[in-house]
Amino acid sequence: MDSVPSGPEDLVRALRAVGIRDERLLEAVRTTPRADFVPADRAATAYRDVPVPIGEGQVTTQPSLSAMMIEGLGLEGGEHVLEVGTGLGFQTALLARLAADVVSVEVRPDLARRARDNLARQGVRNVELRVGDGSGGVPDRAPYDGIVVSAAFPEVPAPLVEQVRPSGRLVQPIGPGGHERVVCFVRTASGLEERRVLTGACFVRLQGRYGFPPDDTDSA
Repeated sequence: MDSVPSGPEDLVRALRAVGIRDERLLEAVRTTPRADFVPADRAATAYRDVPVPIGEGQVTTQPSLSAMMIEGLGLEGGEHVLEVGTGLGFQTALLARLAADVVSVEVRPDLARRARDNLARQGVRNVELRVGDGSGGVPDRAPYDGIVVSAAFPEVPAPLVEQVRPSGRLVQPIGPGGHERVVCFVRTASGLEERRVLTGACFVRLQGRYGFPPDDTDSA
């Protein structure tokens, strides 16, 4: 039984095993109880490095994958960050502990409500959570020092490119949904420049005006 993951330190070990070195990020994982950000009937799997179903055909991002994406933003503490795809708020909470403030947008109202409750219970106050089409970003709060997109599309939607501050970073899964390259981009004078591929992964599709049609079927 000792080998069964049972707490945040198990996630920290899993993150170190895949190469995460940002000590601030590891401490955020250590002090943010993932069990409080998954459905109650999934709490037993909260500290395993696996995605967790959260309803409405959605799953959480695998913690090590989420950590790679966050580390790709290079956060130092003073950044204004946009997150596309709140889910139940675990990644949002990590971002909130690493940046100055976070704007997070979730297209599914019920998930957004549950995420808002989860964040409130943890005392996370530097997050503005909106319900809406994340493919267009949140232009009235732009520009952002970092943007993380937790859904796949073959290219970065034009509104998100425009909302990254010069020299800012954007991390997004690039692909059709189900087989992606998770790419870190940097905003330059001429647009987004691909800096490096963080990993391969499988994501649900980014739906919305600047993504796939909302009535399209998600693929994971």
